[in-house]
Amino acid sequence: MRMSDSLQDWLARLQRQHPTAIELGLERVRAVAERMRLAKPAGCVITVGGTNGKGSTVAFIEAIARAAGLRVGAYTSPHLLRYNERVRIDGADAGDDDLVAAFEAVEAARGDISLTYFEAGTLAALWLFARAQLDLAILEVGLGGRLDAVNIVDPDVAVITTVDLDHMEWLGEDREDIGVEKAGIARAWKPLVLGDDEPPSSVLRRAYAIGASALRMGCDFFVDRAADGEGWQWREPGFILDLPMPDLVAPVQLRNAAVAITALRGSPLEIPEKAWAEGIASARVPGRLQRLDCAGVEYRLDVGHNPQAAQALAEWLENQPTRGRVHAVYAALADKDVEGVTRALAPLIDQWHLTGLDVEGRAQDADALAARLNLAGATRHADVAGALRHVQSIAVPGDRVLVFGSFHTVEAALHALRSAGCREVDGPAPV
Repeated sequence: MRMSDSLQDWLARLQRQHPTAIELGLERVRAVAERMRLAKPAGCVITVGGTNGKGSTVAFIEAIARAAGLRVGAYTSPHLLRYNERVRIDGADAGDDDLVAAFEAVEAARGDISLTYFEAGTLAALWLFARAQLDLAILEVGLGGRLDAVNIVDPDVAVITTVDLDHMEWLGEDREDIGVEKAGIARAWKPLVLGDDEPPSSVLRRAYAIGASALRMGCDFFVDRAADGEGWQWREPGFILDLPMPDLVAPVQLRNAAVAITALRGSPLEIPEKAWAEGIASARVPGRLQRLDCAGVEYRLDVGHNPQAAQALAEWLENQPTRGRVHAVYAALADKDVEGVTRALAPLIDQWHLTGLDVEGRAQDADALAARLNLAGATRHADVAGALRHVQSIAVPGDRVLVFGSFHTVEAALHALRSAGCREVDGPAPV
């Protein structure tokens, strides 16, 4: 690599550097981290794993900690519009020059060790965090947990938001097998926060075996909705927080917020009382029922891509009826359980619009998707932009359009809708 290479040059080369996009295991990434002398990236580390809800949970932890006046770094993946979104320090995305410097440091240290794109990105984030004098680093697991690159760092608190069926070719065929992989982020005698009411027994066995303190939703901490719908309570025995409703609108977000609070309560960090409510109210994360308005038509964009996420979308649709028709623009990667996803949502959708995604190694066009689903009357389109042009030609004020299926789907939709002049109702400002 040349010192003058741009961030995009680096990202393109990193994607070609390793023979496979995914290769789970810690030996290679740990060896490079040792060469870089990367130890603990912050005074406190919280690692967040799970099938769904990781990004939102990270956002809640980050917002509360920043409201407490702490200096916070957050590493998440994947990104929606720019790679820089993956590394945040004090609420700001890392700049191109900072990321390039970090990748140069990784390259100088790796020698003949081949790293995947995600592994190189993880080391770059840890390098930046180590220089930022952080009070808290929040690390989101990329895939699984036990063998994921972020697991080279020992967290003070580990979080498993949910355990459900996804990435089964890598993690196992059922919740028990997947739970083994996700529980690998737990550490001996440290808190392990569990967002499932009924976590797999494999997760609980792991916590018991290493002496991790398992804190379970519905057992050790609780969520209570206010009768008037204006607020909610987080509580544990002997302690209650009265909180505003989050700006993130899906009902499942209360669970994510509760998990975030529990993680911070289990950490050594001091959080003043006012920071809890301020952080819950201010947390933002794009692509989670993100809303845009196009000439009176409501568009909701969501990265949900597996049956559990689809169930959460269905719950929101049931609780938020609209006076018009509900259209669904759906594009999914070839390795996803599209039958399970659409089964959860089909009773709530009036018109399906299927479209392809062109992602190397995981592409699926609209015809292939339609053949798997057999949805009567579904329209087919080459890409997300084409599907949205069609929907815009037939939707009328009062209709709702749900665009979902993957980060790639939402990225394409954001570009298309912003280009069409649609108005951002909530979510981040255009980049």
